[in-house]
Amino acid sequence: MFEIVALSCFRHRRRVVVGWIGMLIIAIAASSTLGGELRNDFTLPGAPSQEAADLLEDAGFAHSTGEQGQIVIAAGDGVDQPVVRDAATDFLDQVRERVPQVAVSDPYAEFGLISPGGDVAIAEVSFGDADLNAANELAADIAALRGDTAFPEGMQVELGGDVFFEESEFSSEGIGMLAAVVILLVAFGSVLAMGLPILTALFGIGIGSAIVLITARFIDVPDFAPAAVAMVTIGVGIDYALFIVTRYREELAEGLDVEPAVVRAMDTAGRAVLFAGTTVVIALLGLLVIGLASTRSLAVAISAGVLTVMAASLTLLPALLGFVGRNIDRLSIGRPAAGRPGHRSLWYRWSRLVQRRPAPIAAGGLAIILLLAAPVLTMRLGFGDASNRPDTDTARNAFDLVADGFGPGFNGPLFLAVDLSGDPRTDQALLDDLDQVLATTDGIAQVTPVADAEAVGVAVVQVFPTTAPQAAETTELVHRLRNDVLPAVVVPGTDILVGGGVAAVVDFADVQADRMPVFIGLVLLVSFIVLVAVFRSIAVAAKAVVLNLLSIGAAYGVLVAVFQWGWGAGVLGIGEPGPIEAWAPMMLFAILFGLSMDYEVFLLSRIKEEHDRTGNNSSAVADGLASTARLITAAAAIMIFVFGGFVLSAERALQIFGFGLAVAIFVDVTIVRLLLVPTSMELLGERSWWLPRWLERRLPSMRLDHGAPTPSGLRRTPTLTGADTTPAHD
Repeated sequence: MFEIVALSCFRHRRRVVVGWIGMLIIAIAASSTLGGELRNDFTLPGAPSQEAADLLEDAGFAHSTGEQGQIVIAAGDGVDQPVVRDAATDFLDQVRERVPQVAVSDPYAEFGLISPGGDVAIAEVSFGDADLNAANELAADIAALRGDTAFPEGMQVELGGDVFFEESEFSSEGIGMLAAVVILLVAFGSVLAMGLPILTALFGIGIGSAIVLITARFIDVPDFAPAAVAMVTIGVGIDYALFIVTRYREELAEGLDVEPAVVRAMDTAGRAVLFAGTTVVIALLGLLVIGLASTRSLAVAISAGVLTVMAASLTLLPALLGFVGRNIDRLSIGRPAAGRPGHRSLWYRWSRLVQRRPAPIAAGGLAIILLLAAPVLTMRLGFGDASNRPDTDTARNAFDLVADGFGPGFNGPLFLAVDLSGDPRTDQALLDDLDQVLATTDGIAQVTPVADAEAVGVAVVQVFPTTAPQAAETTELVHRLRNDVLPAVVVPGTDILVGGGVAAVVDFADVQADRMPVFIGLVLLVSFIVLVAVFRSIAVAAKAVVLNLLSIGAAYGVLVAVFQWGWGAGVLGIGEPGPIEAWAPMMLFAILFGLSMDYEVFLLSRIKEEHDRTGNNSSAVADGLASTARLITAAAAIMIFVFGGFVLSAERALQIFGFGLAVAIFVDVTIVRLLLVPTSMELLGERSWWLPRWLERRLPSMRLDHGAPTPSGLRRTPTLTGADTTPAHD
């Protein structure tokens, strides 16, 4: 099949390239006309917080619906002094006049929000029924008005809430692409050889990103999904093309003509690319069984991007190679790095070095990984908020002002939705008991009952914790209210649900934590079975699964140390420490396991090829590492720079995503591939390739190689049965 596809794309290269250009134009046009709106959907049907939100919405309360924001006014001498009050009132009036779609409360009204110390006031901003995009546009208008307004000296006005987050203008994708260009130039020594992976990846990225926007019309796609898709597709797209181009140049160096070299490259490296890309997609789509809308949509979006760049590598790239031909090393910036690595290369010598003392080196590498992974035992799941933003962000400043003026819990109030029985006496007794119990509950700073219970059959009690929204004590308070405090108050015919943003985060984190072991176990089992079928070895498959799991664990541990503990956060430009984004561990596991398996497949396929040829395990490991280490290192370096560039983003979700991927790839390509793989296979010896006979007979054949190597003197071009063999002149 690979020979047929490669020959078809090579001989009809003009049509293939024109077809991809047409698909790119159509995809971009379709995304601009049919593309949906990006929105974050972290709802959990059936969760207590969601039931509370539904109850409040049905009862007509505004607390549970629509985008919300704040205009926070601060003055050291008091917000009630005439000059500050007049300036604040005038500014709020301008907001109401120039942005009439929003509702703005008056902090100076009878029930307005002014801190006990009198130095901070809060004007609540409601965006009504506006969706996320519309709310962001309205928020931008308010921010522009704030920027054009001159406030009295000593007066500070900040804008709070997610809608007022300031976006970074720094192009993380640009950094990754620039790094890829430099690394490919160093690896290939040729401008043309460098350009092919970049061009192939750009086609895949453009179409994949357009597919994401079109997908958003049918399912809720997070607003950070396009950047996440670009991050992953840039990395895998360049890597996949890099593997194929490298093999093509090797085949040319062996003496093949252009057409058979293309076919051979696609029939070897192309097979590995198909397997690797499919592994990533399968791991991502495994998230569908979790049943969470947020992870499902992000998994679908990234899978679409990976499938697109994989298709571009398997069809567009052989067509481009047909145009380039033997000019692949033209425009050289140095001595071309073509050909197969010799048996005395640096990587061969390195493999032999670690094979001489496999036990202590393996123990040392394992100890490093376990040390890096240790912090994962303290991982807390949650969501970032304004406190994790840079201190130059107005939303962060507003968050800090509210915490200083009212208390940290005022940035994340809880809403108790009380479903009443309908009996006025029972309902009033319930509310009285609830008020008394909450007043004596540890961890609660203030309780504010609102609404007329008799009018709507539902009462809302606003609870302000004593601790910040991301604090472990706040999470514990939510659980304690649900499990101990509120059940003691409820009477037959009534119900009390804990809702609000903080409670929703707690629910989401709990669900993710409960379902994550099931997902990880499923991915590990499927991967083990597939690897046994491919490499015909139980030990190799088990080692690959365990080592990949260790590298991911190390990445988790470093994430916790940096983002949760705050180690080195200032150096990396990351905001205040906080919990790890609740969706990130499962999403990172899916992507990282697939990417780690890519490198495992490329390395082990060469090792197995050498072992099948020589029957010597030690030399096969050394030769396999010598043949692939340089390529894997270059590919990993590209991914590390692409992923690491997203740490510069102002979006915490992208920072965690990019940093976690970069750390895992670095650990995988250094400690795992250069230390643990050769030492573990040396320790196992020929047992590395053991497979019971009964299992050998029952396993399907899933070969990644193309068969016996072609002699270097072969120059015949493979032909298609019934195909026109006239040379193309495109």
